Amino acid sequence: MSQTRLIAVVGATGTGKSAFAIELATSLIASGQPAEIINADAMQLYRGMDIGTAKLPLDDRRGVAHHLLDILDPSEEAAVAEYQPLARELIVALQGRGVTPILVGGSGLYVSAVIHDFAFPARDPETRAQLEAELEALGSHALHARLATLDPDAAARVDPANGRRVVRALEVVALEGSFTPGLPEDRPPWQPVTVFGLHVERDELVPRLDARVEDMWRDGIVEEAAALRARGGLGVTASRAIGYAQAFGELDGELSRDEAIAATQALTRRYARRQVSWFRRYRGAHWLDASAPGLVELALEARGRDD
Repeated sequence: MSQTRLIAVVGATGTGKSAFAIELATSLIASGQPAEIINADAMQLYRGMDIGTAKLPLDDRRGVAHHLLDILDPSEEAAVAEYQPLARELIVALQGRGVTPILVGGSGLYVSAVIHDFAFPARDPETRAQLEAELEALGSHALHARLATLDPDAAARVDPANGRRVVRALEVVALEGSFTPGLPEDRPPWQPVTVFGLHVERDELVPRLDARVEDMWRDGIVEEAAALRARGGLGVTASRAIGYAQAFGELDGELSRDEAIAATQALTRRYARRQVSWFRRYRGAHWLDASAPGLVELALEARGRDD
């Protein structure tokens, strides 16, 4: 297993995770160890959402196989509980063929759900549908009051105004008797994993992120958004991708180009801060300066110590 030990590459947006993963994979392949990349960015699951998600073009993948890209239509909902078994089955299959899997992405919950021994609470469509109907009829605060009666500890952790979260807590209470929310990274590893976190100092990262957003507009995100709208638009999950709502705003005349870019830059900076906070909780991760010379060699040395 040590030769095919799972690798995860994490970090804030704009730190160069995709390029680093390619370099790491090609280095392993050159040494005789096959390696393939698994996407762990929720928005890169969507077909046609390329510019706004910084999806690596096929020509830039240097022949390295990539998995779990472009598997959903933008109108479909992405769910981490559905992604987890897909990614894990793929990891085990690659390892069974002697291939090192490299999990790459900035969607913290998606990465965490794969690499930690975390099981999602049960679901039941009928129970969920009934609770969602009650949410619409009664409001989230009324349902939260019910949750407080059934599971006071859960109610203390759930925002009464977050109707979706309240419904989910009540669903789990109905099925399992209690709701104990927790984070996957509170659990032990699912299997041995080497985690590389890429770090860029904030005074360097912010200008990089701002320039990246400007590049999105230069590369045609507004045209991409128009094409997505013509094919049916974005569903609930895909619509959360930063940049597309702003591109639609420009298309509809609600925002000027400068306003759309500035709004996207502000959201991107905020998202990067959340990513840093999330991934810093990973115990045992190897944090690497993304600008350091010989980055792949440093990573391979750290991986050797983990083995």
